Amino acid sequence: MYELWNALEKARQYRWVDLSHSLNNDSPYWAGIPDGSVELSKTVYDWGNPMLDCLIQTFKFPGQFGTHIDFPGHFVPDGKLSQAYGVQQLVFPLCVVDVSEKVKEDVHYAVTMQDIQDYEAKYGPIPDGAFVALRTDWGQRWPSMDALSNFDAEGGEHCPGWSMEALKYLYEVRSAAANGHETIDTDASALAAAAGDLACERYVLAQGKLQVELLCNLDQVAPAGAVVVVSYPNIEGATGLPARVWAITP
Repeated sequence: MYELWNALEKARQYRWVDLSHSLNNDSPYWAGIPDGSVELSKTVYDWGNPMLDCLIQTFKFPGQFGTHIDFPGHFVPDGKLSQAYGVQQLVFPLCVVDVSEKVKEDVHYAVTMQDIQDYEAKYGPIPDGAFVALRTDWGQRWPSMDALSNFDAEGGEHCPGWSMEALKYLYEVRSAAANGHETIDTDASALAAAAGDLACERYVLAQGKLQVELLCNLDQVAPAGAVVVVSYPNIEGATGLPARVWAITP
């Protein structure tokens, strides 16, 4: 009788996959953020209070905490922040590019434009406005910060990630809307070290695009044909926020 209710019932016949890690006080975040920046679920109003018998907690965290969305203003002066995006802009066609086998051979692997084109040869062109997620299976290292960063004895990181050529293809040729990955950073760590900067992340945000970091469960999502929803608290002026992200997948 009601079109949207019928559509929801149909959508429930698909698989719904949570692509975000749960958070606690030990969840990973960028090592440059000062200690003491995370304090989740602190009780400030406890059971047994005579005024009202209930429980209230407070939550303290950096914007770039756990699975999170980055807005352009994170790296771009005067770039758009959280309040610039409405709910209609946070639902995307989802494309999952799988380089997990290559990462098993080389932890520094950076996805190439050829990888993207090979994906398109199999599944069709990446549509305008797509969210393109890079599957490396790195999310299985959660919640160990050391395992996610893959530090060497000198503290250097060794992680896979995006390359500039792949991102330029996605945004300048295919008009994608956002990208995501399972690692802490956008850039493959070897490329970041060579550039002396997170050049790939800076490029994405400078294009006015969005990205989600520290995704998980991409191995449970169809490479093409799924839809992804990115949700976050409606906080104004944020450069990034923890996100609940889920896919509706065949």
